[in-house]
Amino acid sequence: MLTVLGFAMIATFLVLIMLKKMSPIAALVLIPALFCVAVGQGAQLGDYVIEGVGKLAPTAAMLMFAIVYFGVMIDVGLFDPIVRGILRFCKADPVRVVVGTAVLAAIVSLDGDGSTTFMITVSAMYPLYKRLKMSLVVMTGVAATANGVMNTLPWGGPTARAATALKLDAADIFVPMIPALGVGLLFVFVLAYVLGRRERKRIGYLTLDEALVPETEAVLVTAGGKGEGKGKGGKAVGAGGDASGAQAGTGAGEGDGFQGLDPKRATLRPKLYWFNAGLTVALLAAMILELLPIPVLFLLGAALALTVNYPKMDDQKARLAAHADNVLNVAGMVFAAAVFTGVLTGTGMVKHMADWLVGAIPAGMGPHMALVTGVLSLPLTYFMSNDGFYFGVLPVLAEAGAAHGVSPLEIARASLVGQALHMSSPLVPAVYVLVGMAKVEFGDHTRFTVKWAALTSLVVLAAGILFGII
Repeated sequence: MLTVLGFAMIATFLVLIMLKKMSPIAALVLIPALFCVAVGQGAQLGDYVIEGVGKLAPTAAMLMFAIVYFGVMIDVGLFDPIVRGILRFCKADPVRVVVGTAVLAAIVSLDGDGSTTFMITVSAMYPLYKRLKMSLVVMTGVAATANGVMNTLPWGGPTARAATALKLDAADIFVPMIPALGVGLLFVFVLAYVLGRRERKRIGYLTLDEALVPETEAVLVTAGGKGEGKGKGGKAVGAGGDASGAQAGTGAGEGDGFQGLDPKRATLRPKLYWFNAGLTVALLAAMILELLPIPVLFLLGAALALTVNYPKMDDQKARLAAHADNVLNVAGMVFAAAVFTGVLTGTGMVKHMADWLVGAIPAGMGPHMALVTGVLSLPLTYFMSNDGFYFGVLPVLAEAGAAHGVSPLEIARASLVGQALHMSSPLVPAVYVLVGMAKVEFGDHTRFTVKWAALTSLVVLAAGILFGII
């Protein structure tokens, strides 16, 4: 009964948000509450929620202060050179823009923290997507999938969890997986190229010079030819057809999304550039070395960045107010997700769902438990937290494999392949940073990304089998 209700609860949530019948926050709170009552445990709802909130509170705190920190770094101009460099590489060509998104997300993912990756990637790429009228779900989908592949780094979380759960060395799990993960990352770059080609066909592309001129002087250069467009409502016509409302330039207004490139904005602190760069590098290094808990590091970093860059109290209040919407949206989403995870875990739905899936494995599949683990890692890491999967389900799968002579190392490696899909799970707090900063509906992101992320995971699994790693 709990198994059926667990799957029904998750399915109901996904359907409602993908059809935009409910907001993610409302769905994350109300649907599990209703199902908790349906299983006859309504009296324990408060305990489940408080337990879930307690577990996710450090994550919420980390995201709140991380958003403030990186928001301030954007305000002071730390990422302006990165944006300009990417713009020069991309040359306002949608193909290069999407590939650049994948490359940037992969590089920044080396710090092992998804939230940081998404904040930096969106900060750099969002203005360009907005100006070129590109699909923002392409940006969020590519960034999430690239980060999911890189999330398997030993300090990223899943590998360490697998090593701990099965009492193995993290290096023994990760190092042999590098070729398969490399193929997965290469596939993401190819996917980015294909999606970029699709965007180029849809909207054409601008030359670099034309992307930097004021909006009223914009000239759209399509793949088929040239045409002129005046203002927001104008048209740009090339040999291939029409492109209504073509825009270009680096306008300073918030509405057009290019505020981060405005060289005259009042929040810039050019004299403190190297201080801010050094502070950011030190913060990321401290995160990787685990000198202090990540929430504490971002709390200290945000306080220091505000104090040094904006000594006046009014300026500090203005910066906090400027980022209040993002902070509230993300923190609210995390605490709402705590209701969902709290009910799933507290009622026993997660355990029953996992036991059912493991029990459904045919006896003849015993010698192929590594393959089974890899396939199961896709739905299980999407519908469960990494902690639930690696500490609750993986040991069971490893025991089943051991009975048929399958090495725990193979099981552990196979368990990593679902991470590309996991990073778009509604139970991953970082994804709300991504969609929130990109101003994308979570349902739209899910509908677009899931198929590509699942395909990426299957490519990693196939490469692992082909190379004899799994």
